[in-house]
Amino acid sequence: MSAKIMDGKSFAKQLRADLKRQVAALSNSIGLGTILVGNDPGSVAYVEGKHRDCAEVGIDSIRINLAADASTDQVISAVTQLNNDPLCTGFIVQLPLPKTVDLQKVLSAINPAKDADALTPSNLGKLVLGSAKIIPCTPLAIIALLEEYKVRLSGQEVLIIGRGATVGRPLSILLSQKPHNATVTVAHSATKDLSKLAQSADLIISAVGSTHFFKAEMVKKGAVVVDVGITRVGDQLLGDIDPRVTEVASLFAPMPGGVGPVTRVMLLKNLFEMANK
Repeated sequence: MSAKIMDGKSFAKQLRADLKRQVAALSNSIGLGTILVGNDPGSVAYVEGKHRDCAEVGIDSIRINLAADASTDQVISAVTQLNNDPLCTGFIVQLPLPKTVDLQKVLSAINPAKDADALTPSNLGKLVLGSAKIIPCTPLAIIALLEEYKVRLSGQEVLIIGRGATVGRPLSILLSQKPHNATVTVAHSATKDLSKLAQSADLIISAVGSTHFFKAEMVKKGAVVVDVGITRVGDQLLGDIDPRVTEVASLFAPMPGGVGPVTRVMLLKNLFEMANK
């Protein structure tokens, strides 16, 4: 068996074309704000990509770049600036932040109505209750990519590796809710016998950030595998999943080229939804 590759780049291009038409039909303008702290190469590249996407679909860009040694108060001041900017429809604080910055204080300072990545306590609470209108971008991208490739979710055994607040935790909630109705297991650093769990899973999604730790022999034949982990090794960006899983899986979303490009479009889609409110 050789897995079919889930082409996130091609799917994202299609989504951007659709979104460009929708944005052009709006009577009001849309503005994306970004707050970038420091100059981490991965974060810088990701923010630059977001602004290129904005230019392509007709969304305005508002950038705030802070030094790597910015304090929590300085980051919150930037958040307040975008909260009060009438030209900013919604914004994101690029993660991860330096360890010296209090992430929870920063997220709590974001106006939930401008929270483009749905990471404020208020918006995550709505997600748990099943009433969220704006969904965290990476989980939204994963589900969109699975739907594009007609992956059945209802009643399926899903293993999510990683319990972070940006991917694993919100994704586990979304997949277990209607209309997806999957049976979800969340694995983490204290999980025993990960291989045994993986062997029974119909769908495996890894978001850990540990280079190629997940091996082909851990995958059930015909399973769907989605790589969301990202680690920079020299000039390369590598995922969690050993590429040899293509010898066993039926579908594989690699990193890079799988979920990442779609995640960037989901951010713009969230902005469009916020502008339509």
